[in-house]
Amino acid sequence: MSVDRQRWLEQGYLIRRNVIPPDQLDAVRASYETLLERQKTVWARERKPDDPPGGVWEADPQPRMYLFQWGGHYTPDLVDTTTANAFEVWLSENTLGASSELLAVPEVPIFMFSIMCSPVRDRGPSHWHRDVSTEMGPLKVLQDDVSENGPRYLQWNIPLYDDDVFWVVPASHRRLNTDQENQELSNNPRSALSNGKQVELKAGDGLVYDNYMLHWGSNYSAKLRRTLHGAYCRFGHYSDLSFTKHLSPAAQETFERWDRTSEDMQNRTEATMRAAIRRDAGAYLRGLDSLHSGVGEKGRLGLTVYLCKAAKKIHLLTRPNADELPADVRYHAESAHSLSLNWGGQFARRFSYEEAEQLWKRFKVLDSKLQGDEEQSAPGFGSKRSRYYFNEIPAGFGFEEFVASWG
Repeated sequence: MSVDRQRWLEQGYLIRRNVIPPDQLDAVRASYETLLERQKTVWARERKPDDPPGGVWEADPQPRMYLFQWGGHYTPDLVDTTTANAFEVWLSENTLGASSELLAVPEVPIFMFSIMCSPVRDRGPSHWHRDVSTEMGPLKVLQDDVSENGPRYLQWNIPLYDDDVFWVVPASHRRLNTDQENQELSNNPRSALSNGKQVELKAGDGLVYDNYMLHWGSNYSAKLRRTLHGAYCRFGHYSDLSFTKHLSPAAQETFERWDRTSEDMQNRTEATMRAAIRRDAGAYLRGLDSLHSGVGEKGRLGLTVYLCKAAKKIHLLTRPNADELPADVRYHAESAHSLSLNWGGQFARRFSYEEAEQLWKRFKVLDSKLQGDEEQSAPGFGSKRSRYYFNEIPAGFGFEEFVASWG
């Protein structure tokens, strides 16, 4: 299934018809309903004291069941051989093959997949947003990297029943918000933008889109909705492959190959960070090139911002008093997010405390440049208020200045 990559790069999205062929649709629906019934039992068991009896299923405006999450996490005891096709949808030529072609790599690993469901009662619209946060870096830095070096990540929505909930702003992935968009978002972030476009999908169709694009869930009503949501990323991470025992031999081999690729990328990340510790600019540049072959100047800055965020978490986790960190801070630091080269707590422990101290010294100046004196916010971002800049780094500090800051 050939794809129009140029149109996708320009517009930020493509609609693909019959991604799940009609003769497979009923079987996939049945598997996901079986998995949802199992997940509902888990949600009810894990509900908080103030939650309704069904937990997330009854409380959430868009209940979402993750079968596989970034960082290699998955929900145990849900999948078996009778529901393996729920996984293998994401390994088909229509999804994996098309994603690899769009990202211009021979094969791109799965980053995450889930199913988004209708709530038990009408909950209305969500808010317009881009799937990016200050944890990844300023949006303009990320966009410049993609424009120069190509994307490393993409997302899919694949409805099992006809779906027109999703809206997009075409080509917004390539730029910051316009003044008009900021005004409309400030007035009401939960209503249609004047330049928004509703995406109408039939059951089995697929929308593949850039996560930096402005998009909107327009109406989370109780009308039956079962829409698969997944992502592929050049930087995969698989901490536990035990779920693959239920998959076909070919699928098992694919995940094992991705796991080896992930380990190799982690080794390259470590080598790049150690080059920074040594203040070896040449080795650091070669390390960035090993993470993305042929990366240009803007891509170097983008990857360096990723490494800066990761270095901060490594520094936190290797401190002698790391066990005394607040639970939410520690959980956030331990969690992996391979898209931004944060490989999680296990990777952090490759560095001693003394090494992590030196690593953080190399990146601390950049970290200070990425944030202002006071908390701020920006329309169209899912993040809460933060001292970190949402859109741009102030002028006068780039990749060369970062390396020069090593002294």
